[in-house]
Amino acid sequence: MSAATLVPVFAALGDETRWSILSALGEGDASASALAGRLPVSRQAIAKHLAVLEEVGVVESVKVGREVQYRVIGSQLSSTARRLDEIGAEWDRRLALIKQIAEGL
Repeated sequence: MSAATLVPVFAALGDETRWSILSALGEGDASASALAGRLPVSRQAIAKHLAVLEEVGVVESVKVGREVQYRVIGSQLSSTARRLDEIGAEWDRRLALIKQIAEGL
């Protein structure tokens, strides 16, 4: 996953309301109206936030009868988490090398 892919995801998830929406969807699929009933945000605002999350690929809309529900796309979040783990592992490797050099002085 490249920086060009990660940056929009992090920008989307950097918003507290979108993070709350994503967390709520982690408990199960829900419509914008259902989410508005659970969060202190209007249905219209929820819909706009859902559009941003859908645009970066972390949620998808699914038609269920006459209602549109949203669900988390776990593979996108897993891919993002793996990339963060890779970055963290690289930093750990670098810090261990710096420690080794410093202890050798």
